[in-house]
Amino acid sequence: MAERIAFVGVGRMGSNMARRLKETGFEITAVYDSHRPIAEALAKELGCSAPTTLAGVTALADVIVTVVTDDKAMVRIFAPKGDSLLVGAKGRVFINCATVSPKTHVDVEKLAKKAKAASLEACMASSITQARQGTLYLMLGGDEAIYNQVKPVLEKLSNSMRYVGKSGQAARVKALVNMVMNINTAGLAEGLGLGQGLKLDLTMLREIFSQTGANSRVLVTDGEDMQNRDHSCFFSASHAAKDSGIALKLGQEAGLTLPLAAATKKQYDRMVKEGLGELDKSGIAELTFKGRHKSKKKK
Repeated sequence: MAERIAFVGVGRMGSNMARRLKETGFEITAVYDSHRPIAEALAKELGCSAPTTLAGVTALADVIVTVVTDDKAMVRIFAPKGDSLLVGAKGRVFINCATVSPKTHVDVEKLAKKAKAASLEACMASSITQARQGTLYLMLGGDEAIYNQVKPVLEKLSNSMRYVGKSGQAARVKALVNMVMNINTAGLAEGLGLGQGLKLDLTMLREIFSQTGANSRVLVTDGEDMQNRDHSCFFSASHAAKDSGIALKLGQEAGLTLPLAAATKKQYDRMVKEGLGELDKSGIAELTFKGRHKSKKKK
């Protein structure tokens, strides 16, 4: 495993992906995060460097995996001027895993090519546990030859992956995945919230949901947590709000009206506004169960 691998963005997902590759035999040479103490702690754990600059990361790696927060962060780390991953990037491959707009992935690919480097989007449809275990589901977009080049790395991070097509296509698919997931999560919260309001046994209700047309993947992942108010964060409400916004923008560009996606985004936006944004997306139940979260009132 000759590739030297670095990570930019080592929060809950990135750090566990780095740990996974390290334990499967890859050489992790550098980690970087805008919150420096996180990078320094992980570097000490993995026995690698924690450069103070993005250019320093590129200098130490052949493959750089980016797992940043949003479009703004992606634009910053791939800036065409100043400190950037593009400095000295000739021959490097960037694997970009953040959920950002398709246009940003396309722009990054163009900038990477101009720097004589390569870029691949690797959108993830899994969470922290899967990142640590190497069982992510990945949707890949970009040059298929680059996909095949880094496939040995991707195979250690996932148990299933799908090459979707040219740059931007995987991001479109990921936006739709998260749009449907978020709508299902909001719907489940309302169903269980109404069940509570009707004084039904919620454990019984969840079991019946699972055997009928009300079944869904989020019932498995979030139903019990909604009932028990366990909102330990695997996928935050703030990320759900951001991703819902990406899907709505794609809908507008396609000339479509998406009322359910719009209503769901309003709920997640409300969570962020009222200080619940760092709860897991299951925390949307705090807005629907009677007697739970009290909305902030304007004075």
